[in-house]
Formats: sequence, structure tokens, C-alpha cells
Amino acid sequence: MALQELNAPVFQSLKSFIQLKHLHARLFRFHLHQNQYLLNLVLKSAFHFKQSDYAAAVFTHTHEPNFHLYGTMIRRLVSSDCFTPAIGFFHSMRREGFLLNNFVFPFVLKSCSHIMDYDLGAKVHSLVIKAGFASDDSVQTGLVGFYSKLESVEDAHKVFDDMPEKNVVAWAAIMSAYIGACRFREAVDLFRNSLERGMRPDSYILVRALSACIQLRDLGAGQHIHKCVTDMGMGRNVFVNTSLVDMYAKCGSMEKARAIFNEMHERDIVTWGTMIQGYAANGHPKEALEMFRMMLRENLRPDCYVIVGVLSACASLGALELGEQASNMMNKNEFLLNPVMGTALVDMYAKCGQMGAAWNVFKGMKTKDLVIYNAVISGLAMTGHVKAAFGCFALVHKGGLRADEHTFLGLLCGCTHAGLVDEGRRYLSCMKSSYSITPTIEHYGSMVDLLARAGLLDEAHRMILSMPMKANSIVWGALLGGCRLHKDTQLAEHVLKILIELEPWNSGNYVLLSNIYSTNQKWAESENIRAVMSARGVQKVRGYSWIEIDGVVHEFLVGDTSHPMSDDIYGKLDELAKDLLASGYVPTTEYVLFDIEEEEKQHFLGCHSEKLALAFGLIRSKDDAVIRIVKNLRVCGDCHTAIKLVSKITGREIIIRDNNRFHRFVDGSCSCRDYW
Repeated sequence: MALQELNAPVFQSLKSFIQLKHLHARLFRFHLHQNQYLLNLVLKSAFHFKQSDYAAAVFTHTHEPNFHLYGTMIRRLVSSDCFTPAIGFFHSMRREGFLLNNFVFPFVLKSCSHIMDYDLGAKVHSLVIKAGFASDDSVQTGLVGFYSKLESVEDAHKVFDDMPEKNVVAWAAIMSAYIGACRFREAVDLFRNSLERGMRPDSYILVRALSACIQLRDLGAGQHIHKCVTDMGMGRNVFVNTSLVDMYAKCGSMEKARAIFNEMHERDIVTWGTMIQGYAANGHPKEALEMFRMMLRENLRPDCYVIVGVLSACASLGALELGEQASNMMNKNEFLLNPVMGTALVDMYAKCGQMGAAWNVFKGMKTKDLVIYNAVISGLAMTGHVKAAFGCFALVHKGGLRADEHTFLGLLCGCTHAGLVDEGRRYLSCMKSSYSITPTIEHYGSMVDLLARAGLLDEAHRMILSMPMKANSIVWGALLGGCRLHKDTQLAEHVLKILIELEPWNSGNYVLLSNIYSTNQKWAESENIRAVMSARGVQKVRGYSWIEIDGVVHEFLVGDTSHPMSDDIYGKLDELAKDLLASGYVPTTEYVLFDIEEEEKQHFLGCHSEKLALAFGLIRSKDDAVIRIVKNLRVCGDCHTAIKLVSKITGREIIIRDNNRFHRFVDGSCSCRDYW
């Protein structure tokens, strides 16, 4: 075979590594095995067939390899993600006295960035300057990328500013540097600056810019990028569209997220997961589950991200059956090996009142980080197992972990549910003195709630006034709740004035004070509060309850007649009312907001959403099944009393999770011990 017959097309026509070895053998036969032009083709072909070791062996047996062979080895090793060997060839090249050029420098810099070697990268930068390539576009882009990857933002920006022509890769690198340094506003400003300079962003830059908007929760900037996407005709790019969906979802605009989703011609599992997580995180659990059903109808298999969103939605609705169905679609070991999935499953079980199942998942997890411990502690506290929560806190130490602010928040919530004032004081003091954790407004809010519920209203008030930060509506609301419980209308009026200043359109403030007046038979004052609400256009938050039957979540609101089984439900309520009266129950009409006749008050109480859900559950569920209900508001005192008696009359276990805690009704008693 003549030398002239051995050229690049011959090597490019090779179909396998075996053919390359045969061709290489022929080079030996014709004494061409040291021809560096042909050896360069051998090296390139070896990398093409992913045989980097063979390429290295060929190079090692080459006498006095030239600059081109070194360059090929470095470039191809970097392209194969073999960064440390590439650095080794760089050092060998330097020892042999070769000078690098603008074709090799960018690959060496990329290797330095991947092995996170700042010192070596800085030395390469010096070589770039000495070799006269400091103004070369590809080298400058490599330098910006190197400094960006190592989060040396100022160095990256110096090189970037010196670039006379800034290409798309350089813009992407400098934006990534600011995002990596959590300087998201500057990253968004850079994107706008790039547009002003006429740069046409690619999909990568658009996705990175949107990620900065997500971190900032800047809907306006995200909408500006959306307009750019539309103007540039990139509306069909699945990666850009998924990022837009994520941006709108994280910024709380699920309508716009859904609109983009509906227009997408191609949706991958990431897109579906983004929508499901978005609905779940924005308080639309039913929509999240409907989206999940749509995904299954598309014959797509859920991934861990989807399942976490579904479990979160099920946790919000108390949909235990649906949650278990979803979890069964994944391998059990994935929950035990993946802390995020395991935590989601624990949270779902806990919020559905199945703390035993949650504990079993926790025990089976291979790796227990602080997040999963915190989830278990919060779950135990929420479901009334406060001593067990304290015991789990001890396990945190045994596991070699150090409690954080979330740990103590769970413990304080447990103290609040159980009325353990001394323990609450001790944990609040402990987190400061023993753990050097500065309490947040959430910790103070839990402590105020604990004190207020225990009747220590003055101490709770003093704590609010002495807090190192200004109390928000949640903290003042906790004090107001205590005022209601202990009928301190004087302090409640003072708190309400503050709450109205903080959130004048929150109906709960007015409703709670109206309740306080009602319980004290001050109907005129209650009417005045309602008149103020009406004048200001404030609407009372309606009470919703959800119950899951046979994998379907049913929703009820106060006085609801829209359900297909409405006649049966009200018939069941009438039946229960007779049984309750026969057992000595008298409706607690002081909880009704309106100064109306006693008979009408009793009727109004009978239509509360949790009672409607309970009646439906009694009709549709098996006699030995636990009835699980979730309510968006606090269970009123009358419903609480009535449901205790229903549990005794029917012999059913009834679990209700309101917006404050769990209530487990069994044989006429509640797990909260009437403290909520």
C-alpha cells in the first residue's frame, strides 16, 4: 500500500476498532508506523472508537512525537472527559519545549476547570499572555469559562470586559459565573445587556437566564424573556418551554404555566414533573393529581421528581390511597435509597395520619440525613406523638447529626399541640445557648402560640414586643387565637387593630374577632365587625373539606349541595342529628357568626364542610375503614364535640386534619384532648 493511498478518507471509512487495528498493523508491515501524519490519523480514529487507552499506547511508542500529536491527544482526551490525563500531556508537551497555540489552550483550560485547579489555570493564563494569544476569541472564551466554573466572578468579568467581540459562549459563561455565585440579579442584567448588544441567545442562555429569574421569583423579568423566546421563534424548543413552565410555576402563575404546557408539541417527563410539582407547591393539589392522571394516560412512567410532587399533593389532600398507589409505581428501594423520595413518602404518611407507616419508611432508609429526621419529628409532633418526637430528637445526636432551626421548629410545634409550656421554653433557650441558632420569626410564632393557648396571654404579648424582629401577621394571629380561646376581647381588639394594618384584606382577622364577640353574646359588636368587612369588600374564606373514597378525592364546602349524593348526605346528617340529640348532644351555637334564631344556628352548624364530608364517608366507606378528612380551616368547637360523639355512636375511627393539627376521634375521645 503506497503512502499516498493512506489518507484521511481511508481512516474515516473504517467501521470498527478491529479494522483500525488491522490498518495499523499494515503500517508496521510497510514501515510507516513512525509516520507522524499517519499516526495522527490513527490517534483520531482510536478516540472515535472510544479507545483512549489504545491511543495513549500508540503515542507512548512514538519516537519524538510532534506538536500535532500532542495537540490531538489533549483535545481528544478532553472531549472524552479524560481531564487529568489531558493535563499530564500538557505538562509533557511543556517539558519537550513545545509552545501551545489557540487550538490547545482552550482544551487545557477546560481541563483545569473540571479538576477545579485554580492555580494551574492561572498559570495557563500567564502562558496565554506570554504566547500572545490574550486577544484570541476562543482562548478568551476558555478563560471566561474557566474562571466562571471556579466561581471567580471578578477574574471572569475582567477577561470578559477585555473581549472586543463577545460570542454566545462567553455570554453564557459569564452569566453562569454570576448564577453560581448566587448573584442572580446581575445575571439577569447581563442577559438584558447581551440583548442590547445584539446577541442572539441560544437555548442554553435562555434556560440559564430563566433559572436566575426563578431564584429571584422575578415574574416580570421572566415574562420579558418569554417575549424574547416568542420573538426569536424558539417557542417549540422543549428545554426552553420547560424552563418557562418552571419559571411561571415557581413565581406562582400556574395559569400561564398551564397555557405554555398546553401549547407544547413535545413534552418530556421533566415537563410533566414541573407542572405536577408546580400545582402541588402552589396549593392546587387536585390539579396536580389530575395532571398526573393525564400523564399516565400518555403512557409515561413517572420518575422520582413526578412522584415527589404527587406525594406532596396527596399529603395536602390526605389522599392516602392515591399516595400509596403512586408510591407502588416505583421500586421500594428507591424510597429507601433516595432521601428526597423517602422524605416525601414519610411526609405523605404523616399528613394522612399514618405515623406508623411513616416510621417504618424512616427505619428502612439506608441513609438518614437531617432533612428526614426533621420530617419525622414534625410528623410525630403534628399527629400528637410529642414524646416520640422528643425521642427522635435524641436520635439526631446519636446519628452524628446536629439539629438545625427546622428541628427546633418541629419540637416547638409539638409543645404547642400538647400544651407543654416549660418544654417549649427549654427548647427555645437550648437552640440559642447550646446550638448557637438564632430563633427565626417562625420559632417565636410557635412560642407565642404555645403561651397564648395556655392562657399566658400577657407573657405571649411581652414576647412579641421583645422579639428582635418586627412581628408579622402570623405571630399576632397566634396571640389573637389565644384571645379567642380564653375570651379576652380587650386584648383581641388591640391585636386586631395591628392585624388590620398588616393585612387589611385578610378576612380571618375580622372573623376571629366576630367569633370572640359571639361567644360572649355581644351580637351588636359582632354585627359591627361584619359591617366593616362588608364596607371594605372583605370576603370570608370559605370552609372546604376533602375526603378520599376509592382513590377519588371529593370536595365539600359549607352548605354544599352540589355533590351528586347531596340528598343522601343530608339524609345521613339528619339521621346523625337524631342520634346525637338522643345521646344528650346540644349544638354549641356560640360558634356561629350571626345573631339569628337558635333553630337557624343549629341548621348552619350542621352544614359545616367537615360534617358533610363525614356523612359522605359514613355512607360510602366500609364499616371498618378509617375515615380521613382534611379541612382548610380550623375545626370549630361544635363540630369537634359532635364528631367525638359520632365516633362513639358509629364505632368508627375518624381522623381530621385541619389547618392547625390532627384530630383522631375514637370512641368519643379526641387525640388533641380538646386542646387545639
